[in-house]
Amino acid sequence: MARVHELTQVEIDKIKEEISHRQSVVTPACIAEVQRTRALGDLSENDEYRSAKRELNRNYSRLRYLKGLLENATVVSYASSDDTVGMFDHVTLFYEDDEEERTITLVTPLRNDVLNDKISKDSPLGSAIIGHKVGERVEIQVNERYSYFVEIRGLEKGVDDDTLTIN
Repeated sequence: MARVHELTQVEIDKIKEEISHRQSVVTPACIAEVQRTRALGDLSENDEYRSAKRELNRNYSRLRYLKGLLENATVVSYASSDDTVGMFDHVTLFYEDDEEERTITLVTPLRNDVLNDKISKDSPLGSAIIGHKVGERVEIQVNERYSYFVEIRGLEKGVDDDTLTIN
């Protein structure tokens, strides 16, 4: 049985846009590059040709992935009350062990980008803080042996941002 992907309407629109771009722009450009490099001669020693084929295959792989997401998608809408942590909110956390504050944005798994503080709702941190309020202390259970505590110090309500990249 295929896995159902919970996607927002913004994500569905962005995926459709990327599929269209890849089909109408990227694929023809990759095919043209394969044809150009094929004409350079001996394929057994033609690194440019192999590189062009790899790029074409990466493009086809990405298209299959995106189409698969849409085939098994269900549209979801995330809503939370004004005083509780919810999807797309900007949350300021105090990490007790490090004595540091950090502001994160809760996002869907497709837009997870830890290096830019975009944290998936399905991660241990994301799933632990959803539904909590400013001032609450929350335990983050990373695995069976390790957990840590954060205090929610700030909350700015967010919206489903179409500028966030789909991974």
